[in-house]
Amino acid sequence: MARRTGRPSYLSDNADERRRRTVRAVAVTGAIALVTALLGGLIGYQVGRPDATEASIASIKEADAKRDAQQIVELTETARRVSAQIAPILTTLKTDTAAGRAPDPAQARQWQESMREAAKPFADPPSGSTATNVARGGLRGAIQQAGLAVDSYALAASVPAAQRAALLDLTARQAAEAVTSWSVAATQLDQVSIDAGHGHQHVFLTTDHEGSAFTPDGEAEGTGG
Repeated sequence: MARRTGRPSYLSDNADERRRRTVRAVAVTGAIALVTALLGGLIGYQVGRPDATEASIASIKEADAKRDAQQIVELTETARRVSAQIAPILTTLKTDTAAGRAPDPAQARQWQESMREAAKPFADPPSGSTATNVARGGLRGAIQQAGLAVDSYALAASVPAAQRAALLDLTARQAAEAVTSWSVAATQLDQVSIDAGHGHQHVFLTTDHEGSAFTPDGEAEGTGG
């Protein structure tokens, strides 16, 4: 029986060399893939990362949003306080003019002082977002209109009875316009309050004036933010 022999050495050497080349190729390919992934991630980070200008703009916008949210709270508190001051005046103006009562000069002077006090918080308004500025400007305009109504009432107290009726009619119309203007501004303030996350805030004047004035939407205070 013939003796069995192993594989020729030259065949074993070639096989080993092929394995070594395969291992090296796999290692090199893996290293290239890893480097490519790392470079790709680094490039993506550099491209996606905001630069200094974009970061500064984002920071300013965030600060503006916080400032405006605080201004809305303060404006709402001011509007509630002022509405409590002027609503009774406007209601009485309508009642007195509708009844044809002669104006009381002392009452007129007191109301004029009240209107000056009510206007003070709006004399030097801060700068806010456009939407908040519109609400603030609308409230200020409504107070000015209410002040004109009171001035007309005071003037009616100083003229002859024959001229009084026309001035009292003007007083009533100005008072009604003040309520309407305030209601528009209050609606705007309600919306910016919702947008700022504070929910519904209803600062409408509580009067018995009829006409085109907006009214609260019926949603609960603080909801919807």
